[in-house]
Amino acid sequence: MKNFKLLSIATIASISLLLSCSSDKPKESTSTTTEEPKSMIDEAPSSSGLETKIEAGKANYEKTCFACHQADGKGLPAAFPPLLASDYLAADLSRAISGVVNGLSGEITVNGEKYNQVMPASTLTDEEIADVFTYILNNFDNKGGEVTAAEVKAVRK
Repeated sequence: MKNFKLLSIATIASISLLLSCSSDKPKESTSTTTEEPKSMIDEAPSSSGLETKIEAGKANYEKTCFACHQADGKGLPAAFPPLLASDYLAADLSRAISGVVNGLSGEITVNGEKYNQVMPASTLTDEEIADVFTYILNNFDNKGGEVTAAEVKAVRK
């Protein structure tokens, strides 16, 4: 049994060493590869940065928000408010960001309907929260816009 444990530890150490060595190679090739796209990005329309934020926001929305607010942004009647054409977001974006950053409890009215559930504070980073809001603002029949990490950080204070 001791030989098996030693063998297992040695095997794990070998695999870790191989993985760390092999991860160095992609980093080198990635840095070469990322240099070329940077020039392409510089030539791309300015909307590419917004599109990147929207894609990142969608990914985080799908991981953390859609269970309550649903994939279509309609929420769940009488339980979780919609993000679809949300007058709550349009009226005061900082208030909405605060609800995500700090959590939210108590009654709110969204699109004429009252909701009174607890939303826990998000564990996402400021950048991730900014991306999620950018995604929401540019989808679900909202008017568009962009939220930055600095804006989220200011609300967090």
